[in-house]
Amino acid sequence: MGFWIGRLRPGWTQPLAIPLVRFGVPLSVMGLLLKGGLNWSLATIALTAALAISTWMLVLQGLPPAWRPVNSPTLQIGCALGNTAYFGIPVALALLPSEALPVSIGYDLGATLLAWSLGPFWLRRRSQGGRSAPSRAADLSTGRQSTISALLSQISASPASRGLVGALLVQSTPWSDAIASGLWLPSRIVIVLALVVVGMRLGAIPDARNASASDLDKRSELDQQPSGELRAALICKLLLFPSWVWLLCSLLPLSTLSRQALVLQGAAPAAISVLLMAEHAGKDADRAARLILRSTLLALISVPLWWYLLLQPSGTL
Repeated sequence: MGFWIGRLRPGWTQPLAIPLVRFGVPLSVMGLLLKGGLNWSLATIALTAALAISTWMLVLQGLPPAWRPVNSPTLQIGCALGNTAYFGIPVALALLPSEALPVSIGYDLGATLLAWSLGPFWLRRRSQGGRSAPSRAADLSTGRQSTISALLSQISASPASRGLVGALLVQSTPWSDAIASGLWLPSRIVIVLALVVVGMRLGAIPDARNASASDLDKRSELDQQPSGELRAALICKLLLFPSWVWLLCSLLPLSTLSRQALVLQGAAPAAISVLLMAEHAGKDADRAARLILRSTLLALISVPLWWYLLLQPSGTL
């Protein structure tokens, strides 16, 4: 449905994405937190997911430019954030015992909080990095202070932080169970609307039959991306990032089932939230949409392969 809306009304995508980010995401985070339960075990898994994602993004950005496979900040986020809500968790329910569900929810929670706390900040700082740099010696201290201030401001104002604060407030009331049940359906509706936005963005990509010359030039540039950054982003998301999650889990005192669940979540295709952040920031939304579409199709092959490796007799990869 979203694809055809995007074909007919390509200008509707961003006006829908902005209120979805500002109001829908906090509601969805609250529903997820209250459904999973705020406890230490969930927090441990969420911290593991946040560590895996943030470290991977920093490694990508820290590589020398000649060795860096992905330069786009939007695609860098897409290399680490997976569609756990509508792909990873259903896969875990289908392929793993039910005891793995809390682990999968914990990963989804950590990824969601990290994405909406630091993702917009990452896009804004990286986009500013292309501008003329201030003098290094004079502005180093000021630059560090402004970076820390902007980071704290982004975290406090992020949709995920508002959802976390709301969940903590609800959890402290005697009506937490009833509110959690009431928020579960709206939080799922938010994800459905996010899927519609993805379809609208894909539908808004111009085709050769009804596009202007500038649109065709834009499409030609996009079509060249699979041989470059987009292909590298697909390899990073579906192959290299799950390998990094497995390596990290092997260094932590986790059970075999927890390790399997975390690796499968890491192998999920690029997250819908990447497109929402790109739309909200007005940066690389078309590339984000293509990454989501192609990684989802390829994940239908790669995720079963990861599951097969996880089930080897040794219980590890």
